[in-house]
Amino acid sequence: MDKSMDGTNHSMVSEFVFLGLSNSWEIQLVLFVFSSMFYVASMMGNSLVVLTVAWDFHLHSPMYFLLANLSFIDLCISSVISPKMINDIFRIRKVISFGGCIAQIFFIHVIGGVEMVLLIVMAFDRYVAICKPLHYLTVMSQKMCIVLLGASWIIGLIHSVTQLAFAMKLPFCGPNVLDSFYCDLPELLKLACVDTYKLEFMVTANNGFVSVGSFFILIISYIFILITVWQHSSSGSSKALSTLSTHIMVVILFFGPCIFIYTWPQPTSHKYVAVFDVVLTPFLNSVIYTFRNKDMKMALRRICSQLFVYRRISEMIKVL
Repeated sequence: MDKSMDGTNHSMVSEFVFLGLSNSWEIQLVLFVFSSMFYVASMMGNSLVVLTVAWDFHLHSPMYFLLANLSFIDLCISSVISPKMINDIFRIRKVISFGGCIAQIFFIHVIGGVEMVLLIVMAFDRYVAICKPLHYLTVMSQKMCIVLLGASWIIGLIHSVTQLAFAMKLPFCGPNVLDSFYCDLPELLKLACVDTYKLEFMVTANNGFVSVGSFFILIISYIFILITVWQHSSSGSSKALSTLSTHIMVVILFFGPCIFIYTWPQPTSHKYVAVFDVVLTPFLNSVIYTFRNKDMKMALRRICSQLFVYRRISEMIKVL
């Protein structure tokens, strides 16, 4: 077999086979119930956040604009992996086409990159709101929010395309079994018919560096915000802590599994951590931002009351 790479795609593999999470029927049943329940709850919860922010004019602020976009991102990441995973749980042969595998990797890394940048933007938003409140609406204007959101998507696209550009040139001419339930670059590179050690190291180092680097930037940012608040107002520190605790919880939930997957040397445990990241984290994000946020709870009450009034008016019109 020729171990050289001439820059063309010699792929003879038309599909990849997933080993999945377990062959035990009992465990598969638990996984099916667990995954289906949290997937539906995640879709409903994040859709509720997006619709609530769009519906209630009290939430038309930079903070909630960014929050609605974060919920949209969570909707996307759930839809890229969860439906396929749930559909495959009871299948004896779990397969995905070569094109489908590449598409899944592309969207995973685009959305992951966008969410990392968006979380950093949300930290910057909290810094301006808490440390420079008089300049908040000037700095975080509607135009600035749109620019920052656009930048996050551009960075996510660049992050994904640059990595896939190398993988697309690799020849896949034999092995096609992935010890996972979804496609990702580290596992895919191992199936190439050439020595990909350097490329695997580059991909792992790149993703690990981006994940760890972004995580530390966020944690340092939040620590700096709290220190600044404590120095200026002891009474305001508790309010700042309450506001930031929600953001910090979401950051830990997102970056924890990412850092583990791309830095932990035992790849066999990655897929079990990925279940948490794909199924549970998007649901928890919507719950945290909905039930730990006073403005969101008040907005939900207003929407429910408005819907109740509309329903009563509709019933009265029908009677008349």
